[in-house]
Amino acid sequence: MRRRIVMSGLAMVATTAGLLTGMVPAVSASSGGVITFAYEDPSTGGNPAMPALIAAAGAQFSKEYPGWSVKADDIKATENAYYIKMDLQSSNPSTAPDVLYEDTFLVNSDVAAGYLAPIDQYVSKWSGWSEFSSAAQAAAKGVDGHVYGVSMGTDTRGLWYNKSDLQKAGIAVPWHPKTWTAVLKAAEAIKASKADAGVTPLNVYAGVGAGEGTSMQGFEMLLYGTNNPLYDSATNKWEDAGAGWLSTLNFYKTIYSQGLALSPQTELAPTIGTTIAGQLLPQNKLAIDLDGSWMSSAYWGPKGLYPWANWSKVIAVTGMPTENGQGGGLISMSGGWLLSVGSHAANKQMAFNFIAIALDKENSLNFDINGGQIPVRKDVATNPAYLNANAAFGVMSSFVPFTHFRPAYSSYPKLSNEIQLVTGQVMTGQATPAQAEATYNKYLSGLVGSKDTESAPM
Repeated sequence: MRRRIVMSGLAMVATTAGLLTGMVPAVSASSGGVITFAYEDPSTGGNPAMPALIAAAGAQFSKEYPGWSVKADDIKATENAYYIKMDLQSSNPSTAPDVLYEDTFLVNSDVAAGYLAPIDQYVSKWSGWSEFSSAAQAAAKGVDGHVYGVSMGTDTRGLWYNKSDLQKAGIAVPWHPKTWTAVLKAAEAIKASKADAGVTPLNVYAGVGAGEGTSMQGFEMLLYGTNNPLYDSATNKWEDAGAGWLSTLNFYKTIYSQGLALSPQTELAPTIGTTIAGQLLPQNKLAIDLDGSWMSSAYWGPKGLYPWANWSKVIAVTGMPTENGQGGGLISMSGGWLLSVGSHAANKQMAFNFIAIALDKENSLNFDINGGQIPVRKDVATNPAYLNANAAFGVMSSFVPFTHFRPAYSSYPKLSNEIQLVTGQVMTGQATPAQAEATYNKYLSGLVGSKDTESAPM
């Protein structure tokens, strides 16, 4: 049970301890209490490294601040369901967590809903804040300019492929496709190969099963490889679905109508992400998967959800090409999660102090290695222990220079849901790409208004 803190003589002791360690700002009061921490359970899609982080940081927190402890609330819900559950909990002071696992794209919508507390006054006194990259600091800011969390790391996305499957289909490895056509031709060759019988050529997430994974790992990895992004930051307007949308949706139509992808029934399952990581790729049932940088560590690493000691002998990763090899030739999307202080936290200073411990150098290093994260702390990104920990870390980190981020505005989560619906309609044949495009444009106009939209470039 959380207790409201009153000033006591122990405050001076805590202040001195905080200054000596240099880890966290001085605590304003200390009579003991419990910090509640809500996060997505690994069994339903959360980061598998989270329980170890909570255990290590919780022990340090209790030692640093006697009388205080951390109570973890591991929410067993797939990604979209987790967002809904967190909204429900955060809206009620009696159930709202003190610290929550927050996806960066939800910051502004959750700030608008009143779920998050600004932490500017705490990070300004924390020596560790200067170790976070400017991009990581910016990712935690709301449109009001306030800071609403501390980044746990970032990620990139690319094409994970089974080296043997490609070789059996006559495709040379290492494989570096230069266009979407090259990706499709590889998938067609795998389907036609008798040596690859029973192997699904390609996975690109679609529909509501993968939730935000469909929007980010799938749809946006294609769309941002065209000239038609979701949002134009130069004009501060949302872009209508145009030529790039049609190209993207036609790519979906091709792979699903020609049997190059997983069946819609498999793709629409809410556990599709863990099915791919834990079954299809390790069991040689999927040749190419458009997915995130966390795969080889959070899932296949020695502390991952599905340890796979020799994965690097079987699987390799390469960059996702733009549609016609235009621009820099490759595309990636990046996101990340924050640890944020809930607006209803009884003692926000202590909630932040736990975050500062959880994301210090040592805990961040362990989390980034075991959770498959690309570090956002400068003292972790250059650490040899990180650089040598995983065969894919160097490749996935090399995608950062050409990566893109989702538009972090309150309309985005609703538009993401619409993307999941229309890609599902194309995947199942319920709508043509042109019909799906028109559906999105109607939804966009109704959501943000015509004055905040613009025609997409041709």
